[in-house]
Amino acid sequence: MPLNKDIHKVMVIGSGPIIIGQAAEFDYAGNQACRALTSLGLEVVLVNSNPATLMTDKSMADEIYIEPLTLETVQRIIEKEKPDSLLSTLGGQTGLTLSMELAKSGFLKKHNVQLLGANPETIDKAEDRQMFKDTMLKIGEPVIPSKVVTTYEDALDFVHNEIGLPAIIRPAFTLGGTGGGICHTEDELDEIVKNGLHRSPIHQILVEKCISGWKEVEFEVMRDSKGNVITVCSMENIDPVGVHTGDSIVVAPTLTLADKEYQMLRTAALNIISELKIEGGCNCQFALNPDSFEYAVIEVNPRVSRSSALASKATGYPIAKVAALIAVGFTLDEIPNFVTKKTKACFEPVLDYVVVKMPKFPFDKFVYAKRNLGTQMKATGEVMAIGQSFEEALLKAVRGAELKTSTLDLPFLKTENSEKIISRVSKCTDQRIFAIYQALKRNILTPEQIHEITKIDMFFLQKIQKIAKTEQELHDSSSADKPQELLYKPVSFKMVDTCAGEFSAETPYFYSTASGENEAKNYLNEIHSKPDSKNSKGTIIVLGSGPIRIGQGIEFDYASVQCVWALKKLGYEVAIINNNPETVSTDFDTADRLYFEPLTPEDVMNVINTENPVGVVVAFGGQTAINLTKFLDSKGIKILGTSADSIDLAEDRERFEELCDKLDIKRPKGVTVFTEAEALEAAA
Repeated sequence: MPLNKDIHKVMVIGSGPIIIGQAAEFDYAGNQACRALTSLGLEVVLVNSNPATLMTDKSMADEIYIEPLTLETVQRIIEKEKPDSLLSTLGGQTGLTLSMELAKSGFLKKHNVQLLGANPETIDKAEDRQMFKDTMLKIGEPVIPSKVVTTYEDALDFVHNEIGLPAIIRPAFTLGGTGGGICHTEDELDEIVKNGLHRSPIHQILVEKCISGWKEVEFEVMRDSKGNVITVCSMENIDPVGVHTGDSIVVAPTLTLADKEYQMLRTAALNIISELKIEGGCNCQFALNPDSFEYAVIEVNPRVSRSSALASKATGYPIAKVAALIAVGFTLDEIPNFVTKKTKACFEPVLDYVVVKMPKFPFDKFVYAKRNLGTQMKATGEVMAIGQSFEEALLKAVRGAELKTSTLDLPFLKTENSEKIISRVSKCTDQRIFAIYQALKRNILTPEQIHEITKIDMFFLQKIQKIAKTEQELHDSSSADKPQELLYKPVSFKMVDTCAGEFSAETPYFYSTASGENEAKNYLNEIHSKPDSKNSKGTIIVLGSGPIRIGQGIEFDYASVQCVWALKKLGYEVAIINNNPETVSTDFDTADRLYFEPLTPEDVMNVINTENPVGVVVAFGGQTAINLTKFLDSKGIKILGTSADSIDLAEDRERFEELCDKLDIKRPKGVTVFTEAEALEAAA
């Protein structure tokens, strides 16, 4: 079915400010949707309150309102602009909740505005805990023993008399598990139940039996108005159930499921999206008993989520763009595959590589905060890495997460005794993966013992043990005066094509590997042999800003993308390097070429050696890109814009002080120090 002729003017609601659980992925989704809708000749009205987003750029929509995302504000905009449709599924929980309020109050019906993507009944079935449970039972999908309550007394009664502790509290209509958590004690039960009821906009929580230790598996699925359904990507958390998927290391595709388990959960995901009648994308989360074929549905997101952005970048399948086209009437068999440009969107992507997502936590800023991980999300952002094996992808993710280490061997853990390492392994924190590495490297614990403590699958533990052994062998064979080389050192590139090489890709999207043919080099040789390539002024590399963290957010992605677009208009070929799956800069058609790589000296030089650029832009990638300036300058790489020396003059505190003295600029007195003793002496 082609474009719905009743749709002419669409309102898109953004997600507002960046908060934990709702970050740049919704700017990416909104950007894709706006571009898809405007390409069809539709008029687009955008409402968002975040000025740092690319979706609020004047080129993204016909009318842009940078206004508070409140019911009253959106109502006034609808009355003024008179859209005929409202796209509800691309603005995170904020957009979804606002759309529901507008629909349920009768406002949309009164103003002849139709809700696209998911209707109120669909949203209720997925978001309202009792309706969701009833819907799953209706179609024969198992759910965890639970009860939906609206009072403190009912919650305590269900825990004390039916399921016991530990129990999980999941508030309705909240984001990133806000207000929820795992209750191990009576005090935790009291605190989390009260908080969950308070945080839920409808004062409703799901009290659920705790099945921590089961595997957590996700499926990203798509459905159109004709009922065609596909799975875009399967994903598996390394941490078992009990840790929010946004805080867990995630792999794609699933690596530890038997075919029967995979097909069982895939079928369940397709049954769920079909029953909910979602038109667009949907994220289904499952718990799977590792010792049997028993499983349970955890929850369903009837909208684009952080997992959707990860799945899009992991597969090359633009979920938000396809969801927007489905919302206005197209079916999966009518939408092209935007990577191959030969197949259709109804073809399920196939991965011939491994993707690892690693979360970025704010504990470097909040050093006294509890590092324990649970069902309430704490990560501010994430990095994604692609490799030919789990080991290669995991180590690339560690490099990209900017933890000041290129391996799992965290320096401060090396000096801790065995007892302390065992204690760290038993506690679920952001540092547990590194403690596991130490336990395996130093033979403190066996993989079997760690599995008993953590319930992490043996497959992952054996792979981490292999990394530890290989790195030790590499260390033993290298000389003391020579720095140890990276394990899986990047030397060549492979292309992401959505179909495991069955069809050639038209959009150059690359990831590095430690061996094999350099497909990026081959691609460059091919395009530069064409007659029209002589019109190019050369290649410029733009460095992105890596994962979102406090102090370095979505504004740098906005700047990077604007830089790419400006350089392309000037006639340059542009390659971008970044590793954040939530961003517009890592969309496969933003630059001429995308390199999904860590922003480290080794990884960036690997791209430079392949691209041979006329220069590199570091000014728009935040501190992450700025920190590479000295290294690039030392290698003779031309820094475009502000020179490497001028950047160092501004960044180096001592040199900057000297400059201020020279220019006689008044400023607060300061002293550069390098040790705690020097700091105490200077402050005395």
